[in-house]
Amino acid sequence: MLQKFAIALFGLLFSLGIHWLMLVGGAPVGANQGLGLMQVGNQFYDAGQFASAAKVWGEAAQGYEQAGEVNRQALAWSFISLARQQLGEWQAAEAAIDTSLSLLNQTDKASYRIHAQVLNALARLQLLGGKGEDGAQAAGKTWQEAEFFYRKAGDSMGTIGSQINQAQALQTLGLYRQARKLLVEVRQSLEQSPDSRLKITGLRTLSDIFQQAGELEAAQKILMQALTVASKLELPQDVSMTLLSLGNTARSQKQTQKALEYYQQVEKVAAGKFPLLGMQAQINRLSLLMETNQWGEAESLGAKIPQPLAILPPGRSAINAQVNLAKNLICLQRQRSTPICPQENQSSQSQVINEASNSVITSMLNAAIQQAENLQDRRTQSYALGNLGQFYEQQGEWQQAKAYTNKALSLSQQIQAGDISYQWQWQLGRLLKQEDSQAAIAAYSQAVKSLQSIRSDLVTLNPDIQFGFREEVEPVYRELVNLLLQGENPSQANLKQAREAIEALQLAELDNFFRDACAQAKPEQLDKIVDSAATPTAVFYGIVLPDRLEFILKLPQQGNLLHYRTPVDQAEVESTLKQLREKLAQPKPSKDLPKISQQVYNWLLRQAEPDLGKNNIDTLVFVLDFSLQNIPLAVLDDGKQYLVEKYALALSPGLQLVESQPLTQIPLNVLTAGVSEGRTIAGRNFDSLTQVPLELEQIQAEVAKSKQLLNSQLSAANLRQAVESVPFSVIHLATHGNFSSNPDETFVLLWDRLLRAKNFDQLLGIGDRINPRTIELLTLSACETATGDKRATLGLAGIAVRAGARSTLATLWQVKDESTAAFAIQFYKVLKDEKLTKAQALRKAQLYLIEKHPNTNYRLPYYWAPFVLVGNWL
Repeated sequence: MLQKFAIALFGLLFSLGIHWLMLVGGAPVGANQGLGLMQVGNQFYDAGQFASAAKVWGEAAQGYEQAGEVNRQALAWSFISLARQQLGEWQAAEAAIDTSLSLLNQTDKASYRIHAQVLNALARLQLLGGKGEDGAQAAGKTWQEAEFFYRKAGDSMGTIGSQINQAQALQTLGLYRQARKLLVEVRQSLEQSPDSRLKITGLRTLSDIFQQAGELEAAQKILMQALTVASKLELPQDVSMTLLSLGNTARSQKQTQKALEYYQQVEKVAAGKFPLLGMQAQINRLSLLMETNQWGEAESLGAKIPQPLAILPPGRSAINAQVNLAKNLICLQRQRSTPICPQENQSSQSQVINEASNSVITSMLNAAIQQAENLQDRRTQSYALGNLGQFYEQQGEWQQAKAYTNKALSLSQQIQAGDISYQWQWQLGRLLKQEDSQAAIAAYSQAVKSLQSIRSDLVTLNPDIQFGFREEVEPVYRELVNLLLQGENPSQANLKQAREAIEALQLAELDNFFRDACAQAKPEQLDKIVDSAATPTAVFYGIVLPDRLEFILKLPQQGNLLHYRTPVDQAEVESTLKQLREKLAQPKPSKDLPKISQQVYNWLLRQAEPDLGKNNIDTLVFVLDFSLQNIPLAVLDDGKQYLVEKYALALSPGLQLVESQPLTQIPLNVLTAGVSEGRTIAGRNFDSLTQVPLELEQIQAEVAKSKQLLNSQLSAANLRQAVESVPFSVIHLATHGNFSSNPDETFVLLWDRLLRAKNFDQLLGIGDRINPRTIELLTLSACETATGDKRATLGLAGIAVRAGARSTLATLWQVKDESTAAFAIQFYKVLKDEKLTKAQALRKAQLYLIEKHPNTNYRLPYYWAPFVLVGNWL
């Protein structure tokens, strides 16, 4: 599991090689002999030779038992548990930790420290071997107990390690505000601690957690602090490790040149001294060069990198480096920019691979398989076997590919390694669809099931295994939908499963956006909301596939789903959507706009129109690929009228995220806030919005109860205080904002800062389950989606989820604040006076601009089309 290997690493580092060395003084001969074995076991563990480490620590435990050193015996058994956990041997790990706990004897500070270290191992086992939230909750409590014993032992760094681990457990539980608060405290403690190797390790681990949470700037700052200390203490290994982390962070920030420079620095510092670190830096640099299509430099580097197992001592990291190098060499030969180079994405021009290179790649992978088997490391063996299967898949040698893939899958399932099991299930599905579509669907379905079981883990990056959402997660869902919807008339079972896959993909997209599993799904809501809606409502699912668009329609009170297909190339879809969006965002009308709008209407809705009409549908809710969401559906033209003239419209990131409580049943208690003056924040210039004061005043006049924060009043502290003091049902923010597929570029402007999407839960006080609040409606006027970002509405959906709002009303592009104010005032007026749903009120406000507003310019789509409703439409 990706995340779980990071969790407890910090506590482990304090357990191994540090604290037990303090216990030597005055020990009997047997204890000193055990201590020597503990050191050897530590070396094996650090080298990734976990079976050897467990064996040696077992001998140490026997030595301590003979010497009557009960506490040290307990520590040895806890280390054995850690090694067995790494090998996926959960029963053996549990038995070892039970033995350790039964031996503990608390008598002095040294005993307290041992007790804390044993609890670290127990917590890690609870988290990895436990069941979901129950395991994380148990682990969190155990780490709190470990912290207690570290404090009693006077061990400040051990205390910090336990706190870091607690923060990881809190993140696993979705308690992000609590986790971040604890991490801020830990950061302060670490920065104030004396310079030491432990401090460097702690800062690096803390940086990893901030990076997992998507706070890349904070991660980078912490790493720079670690680098300063490592350089000051002249610790070249720590300098190399920190530079490698800095390179990975820069890569995540899309700072390609800086990342390449960091990797080259690692190669220089580590040269001849730390070959594994140098190798990892070279492989990372190679993959980044290919990712950015720098093929000449990549070919030069690829020819220079030696085979890792030829120069490195055997161990998990060395084997993973070997496999990753082989994967990159395959991609280098094919000149593909993705680490996985899937069969379906290969160009017909790149099928012939040099036989000598083939031999090198297969020998590398076979050597990795054999070494992993020798080390009894089934996880690493599975990883190597599966990649060899993938190599044969790309060669078209299907039987060889299936044989290796099945071996890899069997091993990963034995150790419950869902994060690699799903990859081999997906790979098996690709192989099986050559001959048996039903067997392929079964394999893909298992892959999706595995993905959902490890949902919270997919948001982190395993440092040893190359992993990318776009390449290794998203295609699983799309390819499953492709298979399920093949043929003229897919079965109802296939339609329902395809719909579930579309919803699951939406959840996975949001998880990846925030780097945590923030969206809480409610599967039982799926059809009930539609069937019980007061006005006839239909839900329209759409997904873009390489050669067609696929749509599924859910009608009220009907058990059977309807299916439509539009044969059209994905490139044409993307190009047309881009043109439509560009022309809509221009104030001057375009003569081409009606034609393009009708084309998209024909693709999406022409076939469904008769079924919608027969069922007197009033409201259409769309669950769409994000590229389809990037256009305002209201402006689609059937040749006679706009879609908004026929239906109330809403977008949803999946009905599993929607709560069905109508706003009409709740008093309109509105917090209005905005920034009308020009501002320069974080190096960005924002123009004035002169109509914002009028907009806020007139909204206040339309609702029964309200509070206003304007300009300097709209500080982060004031917003937080206002939200916590009164349970507002609506928050209306009239200020600049931006939506992007990059969470760091998704924000709303406050007076004193940019409120980024991932921080909405912190400032609005609603983002965790300790302090649950629900905003019925969050309105963001004067916002816009990032230019040229076809997934920009991912940021809009992300804000909706992160804010804990049932609905979010926002703009896809920024228009004149006069028309925005006119729209907003009308929206709240009809919402209050006519007791409409939010989707109906949105439609009425748009129709007001189209038909009734005295300024006839507002009839142009540029002024009324960008307003979209995301989430609950009731």
